[in-house]
Amino acid sequence: MLAGVGGVTTTKSAPVVRTLAATLDKLLEDASLGSRRTASVVDVATGRRLYGKSADDALTPASTTKIATAVAVLSAVGTDHRFTTRTVLEPGTGRLVLVGGGDPTLTAHARADGWASLRTLADSTAAALKKRRLTSVTLAYDASLFTGDPLHPIGVNPNLAPVTALMADEGRGDDSTSGPADRSTDPAADAARTFGGLLSDRGIKTSAPDAPATKATPHAETLASVQSPPLSAVVERMLTNSDNDIAEALARQTALATGGRPSFDGGAAAIGAQLKRLGLPLAGARFHDGSGLNRDDRLSANLLTALLAAAGSPSHPELRPVLTGLPVAGFTGTLSDRYEDAAERSGIGLVRAKTGSLTGVNTLAGTVVDADGRLLAFAFLTDGSMDQTTARAALDRTAAVLAGCGCR
Repeated sequence: MLAGVGGVTTTKSAPVVRTLAATLDKLLEDASLGSRRTASVVDVATGRRLYGKSADDALTPASTTKIATAVAVLSAVGTDHRFTTRTVLEPGTGRLVLVGGGDPTLTAHARADGWASLRTLADSTAAALKKRRLTSVTLAYDASLFTGDPLHPIGVNPNLAPVTALMADEGRGDDSTSGPADRSTDPAADAARTFGGLLSDRGIKTSAPDAPATKATPHAETLASVQSPPLSAVVERMLTNSDNDIAEALARQTALATGGRPSFDGGAAAIGAQLKRLGLPLAGARFHDGSGLNRDDRLSANLLTALLAAAGSPSHPELRPVLTGLPVAGFTGTLSDRYEDAAERSGIGLVRAKTGSLTGVNTLAGTVVDADGRLLAFAFLTDGSMDQTTARAALDRTAAVLAGCGCR
């Protein structure tokens, strides 16, 4: 018997390599995929490569980069780690500081749905201040945990707010939780202003909420704190929704955990270094961010399937959220509105994959249970497509064929 994901065993035979190659070669010849396409398929139970097409060539991965970010942060930080946002009182000053802990999921919404709540923090902080007979404070904020330019090299973008250690609702200007949105140009200052308003609603008068960012002193007294769910849940949300804000925060958290600089460059370097420590095949790989928005990122299909196989290995249970966070075809996240055509429907519920799209670039990497019950990891990277919709459909068909393939 062979061990599968989570210790599941199977006696099913893997697809025959020659038959699988004949099937996938034809699908990947689709002209809509552009001028370059690479692919890899691996049997997760054994780690054996069943199919490869220029699998060691590194192409622009787009958002499939988030698989690498997820593996790096889970292995460096740990699945149970939680990010803490707190308030501290500087002794003898009446100066309250809101301290960001790098939690990109902190929310000011009335319904927190299990995420760390700025409203809950305001409740606890107001109660602590009143206990000290303080009803008026000077409010400041500390976002110093992250360093470097907060703006992604691609510039202002509705898909990513400036990256800062303090933000509420990812700096979104509406009630959305994923996808493009109007973004704050200074999420930390806006979070502090929102927090000041919440304190005011609770009977605490605040002044100077627009003051420049500061840094809490080592002598400051912690009044209250809120914590994110475990990192495993944060990673799952990042992958399911292809959340760029979470991805960039997690890249920085990887740097912090490994002694690096929590910036775009530092986070990217930390991801590469952590994957090297895990013994993953990094030939040709280049990281410039954690989200995949940077077109200079490079990953190979071989690396992506190795990442997925590692996440399914009994030797790395800490990486399992990489698999459980992948969108489910036809049901969740960025695959919820795909796999609708007849040629793709066999993949519904069986394909779980991270999508990736930039102009001319379309990628798909994930897992599929084939007709014989084997769990396969796959990665398809393409470049040069002029029709994103058609290219996405071609990749979905390819993954769906894997789901229906005993390939004997």
